[in-house]
Amino acid sequence: MDDVVPALGTVPLLLIAVAAVALLLLLIIVLRLHAFVALVLVSALTALATRIPVNEVVDTLLDGFGSTLASVALLVGLGAMIGKLLEVTGGAGVLAETLINRFGEKRAPLALGIASLLFGFPIFFDAGFVVFLPIILSVAKRFGGSVLLYALPSAGAFATMHAFVPPHPGPVGAAGILEANTGLVLIMGLLIGVPTWFVASYLFGLWAGRRIHLPVPDAFGAEEDRDEETDRPAGGTGGSVTRTTTATPKFSTVLVLLLLPLVLILLNTGLNTLAVEGIVDGDAGTVAALRLLGQTSIALLITTIVAMVVLGRERFSRSEVESIVNSSLGPVCAIILVTGAGGMFGGVLRASGIGTALADSLSAIGLPVIVAAFIIALCLRIAQGSATVALTTTAGLIAPVVAQSGLSSLDLALVVIAIASGSTALSHVNDSGFWLVGRFLGMDEKTTLKTWTVMVTLIGVIGFALSFVVSLVV
Repeated sequence: MDDVVPALGTVPLLLIAVAAVALLLLLIIVLRLHAFVALVLVSALTALATRIPVNEVVDTLLDGFGSTLASVALLVGLGAMIGKLLEVTGGAGVLAETLINRFGEKRAPLALGIASLLFGFPIFFDAGFVVFLPIILSVAKRFGGSVLLYALPSAGAFATMHAFVPPHPGPVGAAGILEANTGLVLIMGLLIGVPTWFVASYLFGLWAGRRIHLPVPDAFGAEEDRDEETDRPAGGTGGSVTRTTTATPKFSTVLVLLLLPLVLILLNTGLNTLAVEGIVDGDAGTVAALRLLGQTSIALLITTIVAMVVLGRERFSRSEVESIVNSSLGPVCAIILVTGAGGMFGGVLRASGIGTALADSLSAIGLPVIVAAFIIALCLRIAQGSATVALTTTAGLIAPVVAQSGLSSLDLALVVIAIASGSTALSHVNDSGFWLVGRFLGMDEKTTLKTWTVMVTLIGVIGFALSFVVSLVV
């Protein structure tokens, strides 16, 4: 659908944009209206306020909603299926325990963090942290020291992957709204996310764990004692966390499944680069077929099918596998709809001319797009707590600015990372993740602010700093 000619001037359009965001925050924070409903309502009111013709309002809403869901729903759905299969079959435990045994007691926090980075690729933050929690507490009980030594590197890894790397809904939704290459976002998300995690989560976790002694929560103590008696093989050492369960997959199987989509996507990106440089013929049949296999959606589809066959072959019947992957879709529906509604809001901003007005204003101020994206996302994150809402709303606001800036594919990917960074920082009492981590680890609000809030703020600030530096260099 073509954008309509703005019916209002720059100042009225900017005032309407401010009022729209304020109304959105009021509906979500004060009136406790669901974010999906709030975004749809505000999108419709904004369209009317900016004088989009009444007979075009619905088409404008649906155009933004549908174009965002076209990429988000597919990637998030497939990623959720892969994560659920690994969760149900015990892949998380196999991954963590194997790495811990190979890294040793002194490097157990590093091993847990690396395992969480790998497992955090397909699975969402809250689900991943809950699945890993018994492993974290078991390791903390056996090796001793503050539970923060083991919990913060793991929780930070899940938070980093959830914010920076597709197929998670935030980066996928922002990439769709900004028309960024999802594969390139994934690559940059990893290149920026891993060093960000190492400094902001692993090193900070070691620092905080040595200064704040937090014992293993009592609620889990008896359970872990029973685990030690029943799961430790005869002759096992006190430092080992190996558990022998015939139903769990091999470490190599889990690792291959997690790396398969990354390898396919990297293949696509590499061939695209070679085609642009004229080294290979991008239109050749073999090259085109390999590039297709590396498209993010196709790579995840292939991985999902392989996971269903490999993980379910000796453990579940076909109907049970179907039931497992079906159960993975329910929890992500709300996230997909909120992301799509954020795309709807962005579509209204583009069609109404608000985006153009914002672009002109930022240009006059001289504020770089990537900096503006980070600041807007950070403000929305602080105000209403939801990282997904902050991501999609910011992407919608900044999309017209990006469209007029003539940014390269790499710059677009870096803008997505900057938005993700802003929407990750300063998690506090209005964020569900704040309470999830605090309550599960037995921390009061003050301790959670000193540990979890500081850690995710470091993740956001360092992630943005790295993306900004890369944007200046390349």
